[in-house]
Amino acid sequence: MQLFSTFENHAYLEIAITTLEKIGIKKEDIYAVPLDNRKESGKLFDTIHRSDGISLIDIGMPLATAFSVITASIGFELKWGPIYWGLIGAISGFILGLAIRLLFVLKSKNKQQKLKGKHSEVILIIECEEAKGEMVEKILWEHLAIGVAKVMG
Repeated sequence: MQLFSTFENHAYLEIAITTLEKIGIKKEDIYAVPLDNRKESGKLFDTIHRSDGISLIDIGMPLATAFSVITASIGFELKWGPIYWGLIGAISGFILGLAIRLLFVLKSKNKQQKLKGKHSEVILIIECEEAKGEMVEKILWEHLAIGVAKVMG
């Protein structure tokens, strides 16, 4: 039987390995594999194959509508007329809304990177007899494993 578990790189991992050795699991049957965590930040713009669910135009479109109505109304009294001023207002409102949304998205992504929470850093693989499987699983959970999986075989 094989048990797979993930841990943060912490003293509890070392204590769990020591406890497993005390109950009769040989060092040759315990494998600790460190993981490389993601270093690159997420992409800002979506592609056809990947989307993060964040819309960048949700503020820009209402602002474009509002600005175009206001500037078209004022445009009746200005030199270029209501159509040009309506288009200028729509473009200005859209750009302003897009800039506001980009600032919010960039600020929230920085916070998300700082507040990551728990993430796996080490995979621990243990080979043992099926009779010891429950005890090994209990030890892994007691020593703050993030996840545990059993493979019979």
